[in-house]
Amino acid sequence: MRRETTITIPADHPAFAGHFPGTPIVPGVVLLDEALFAIQSADGLSLDACRIASAKFFHPVGPGTVLVVRHEMFANGSIQFDIMDGSRKVASGSLVVPRAGAGAPA
Repeated sequence: MRRETTITIPADHPAFAGHFPGTPIVPGVVLLDEALFAIQSADGLSLDACRIASAKFFHPVGPGTVLVVRHEMFANGSIQFDIMDGSRKVASGSLVVPRAGAGAPA
């Protein structure tokens, strides 16, 4: 089942203070953190032990941009996600979530 969550990184986020002052963009790590939080909240699961298998960034994102995190969880424990700015994909990636009782990924 594919889910969508809307997120916005506010203009006063602390990451903007040192990330290209005058022409700020959202750091990739902030986009990933927000995506993980959105996925975790939407699915009611913990991603504390997940592994980021892949992440690609296609377009810069400015402060205050309304984004949509689209994700889908698969039976093997992987999660595919896209971060969208309207119809434009700004980032995508995949996560591996350990199965219950399997322990943290290596």
